[in-house]
Amino acid sequence: MRFVKTLPLLLSLGATLGSVSAWALPSDREQPIRVQADSAELDDKQGVAVYRGDVVITQGTMKITGDTVTITQNAQGEVDVFTSVGKPAYYEQKPAVDKQIVKAYGLTIQYFAANERIVLIDQAKVVQEGNTFEGEKIVYDTRRQIVNAGRATGTNVSSPRPRIDMVIQPQKKAAPAAEQGQ
Repeated sequence: MRFVKTLPLLLSLGATLGSVSAWALPSDREQPIRVQADSAELDDKQGVAVYRGDVVITQGTMKITGDTVTITQNAQGEVDVFTSVGKPAYYEQKPAVDKQIVKAYGLTIQYFAANERIVLIDQAKVVQEGNTFEGEKIVYDTRRQIVNAGRATGTNVSSPRPRIDMVIQPQKKAAPAAEQGQ
């Protein structure tokens, strides 16, 4: 384990966190990143950083928490996968000034930087403006804004859920023009 030359890893972490743009305020990418943990192990040679113990990562309105957060880099030194594990791990971000914070939970949360995909595994749940989406596994493609949910094949889940569960709030209708004038 080496603690030198960690700046490239930290800078690429910033680039990765800043690119979660579909769930993000544009100004979030311009904010400093803060990582808080009980311990950190940075291995520049392997391109891996592991933060342990009540990990909290913030950048603007984005917040990620977990018991352990692991960040891996590819051969080019760019962040490849960001994995948060907790009971549950947690992600939140405000997508727009006029929108409420999106909250996501899972025992494991992975962010794949190259294709801008967030994967929530085991007790996966997304809450946005009163709407909820729950299942064993939820995959959100932030670039295309597509959500897929279903069974978490090939993984052991603590609470099997053979079906997804969604709650969609009714849209608020504008009052008729006659009522508005009274």
